[in-house]
Amino acid sequence: MNILVLGSGGREHTFAWKIAQSPLCKSLFVAPGNSGTSKIAVNLPIAVTDFQAIKNAVIKNKIDMVVVGPEDPLVQGIHDFFLNDDTLKHVTVIGPQKAAAELEGSKEFAKKFMMRHNIPTAAYESFTAANLEEGYAFLEKLQAPYVLKADGLAAGKGVLILNDLEEAKTELKHMLVDSKFGNASTKVVIEEFLDGIELSCFVLTDGKDYKILPTAKDYKRIGEGDTGLNTGGMGAISPVPFATDDFLQKIETRIVRPTIEGLKKDNLPYVGFVFIGLIKVGDDPKVIEYNVRMGDPETEVVLPRLKTDIVEIFKAMGNETLSEINLDIDSRAATTIMLVSGGYPEAYEKGKEIIGLETITDSIPFHAGAQLKDGKIVTSGGRVMAITSFGDTYQQAIKKSYHSIDKLCFDKMYFRKDIGFDL
Repeated sequence: MNILVLGSGGREHTFAWKIAQSPLCKSLFVAPGNSGTSKIAVNLPIAVTDFQAIKNAVIKNKIDMVVVGPEDPLVQGIHDFFLNDDTLKHVTVIGPQKAAAELEGSKEFAKKFMMRHNIPTAAYESFTAANLEEGYAFLEKLQAPYVLKADGLAAGKGVLILNDLEEAKTELKHMLVDSKFGNASTKVVIEEFLDGIELSCFVLTDGKDYKILPTAKDYKRIGEGDTGLNTGGMGAISPVPFATDDFLQKIETRIVRPTIEGLKKDNLPYVGFVFIGLIKVGDDPKVIEYNVRMGDPETEVVLPRLKTDIVEIFKAMGNETLSEINLDIDSRAATTIMLVSGGYPEAYEKGKEIIGLETITDSIPFHAGAQLKDGKIVTSGGRVMAITSFGDTYQQAIKKSYHSIDKLCFDKMYFRKDIGFDL
């Protein structure tokens, strides 16, 4: 098969790395890709939301399957675009149709879905600039801390958790009236704060059946001890040590199964990944959010543990035969540490040469915000590189990743030295 992966981050490099191992993959393309994907695939300089250019590339390169990495093209309806075009509708697209992608595209839509299907989550209300005063009144009824979520896509940064009531009111006004997150915050969901430890559950579905991938836990804050600003993710581990068999059973029966059944009942066509952001409150799982694609950097620890041919899995998803697939999972732990540009998640510089990559032997460097320029690999984004390692325990794997990071450098390189600290 000729396969096209859409995206340019660490998640997409990991997908490309995994797909390239499959004997079913004849030619591999990534659009737009990065310095890592350029070594194992053909990078195409196409934006992930330029559907016409994607169509032209699919026809030109005789693409049989498109794997959608990021959320934007899914929320904008790329799967529907393929289905509605006679020259494209034979192509397998891994990613839900637009109606189902609203699970990530709108926090309010996701909350209503959970309420409708009795899926455990935090109590909430949603507000616009027109009922700002009601938003203030709702905040006054809650106990601190206060959780404010931009309804739309805000690149993983549209969630604020605040301890002070007046600050929460000010930020609500910034979001609704001053467009702090642009169009994403024309509506804001306020919800009760759930106190617990977070983890992520990843589910594959062909729209009828599902398979559950290994759990993972990522670390969102820029600072050690989970302090400072939210980022796209500073590191991840898999499996999650506190996710016992009993707890995993609760996740499947109370959350995964009702989610897949709910998609069917609501007629939301879904072929792809369901990422369920969870929190363990006491001994019970509750849903924080849905994403309609794999997480990043969780992909960099989940997919390396998957021993089953990923293209076989994708084919089965496209054919609605996922129930016939058995997932073979590596029993070892995997960890990844993100190297980021100095200043991230605020202003940072690009174009810094990354030195030492060829010396890494014990880890897998997944390129994220990195590009080839004049024969050198240079930084091109905030999150630059994910260093993934295996170990018999997550502590061993983390040690390996840090040992590999010692061999790498670029100007103002930053990473958290405490991934896994809370476990």
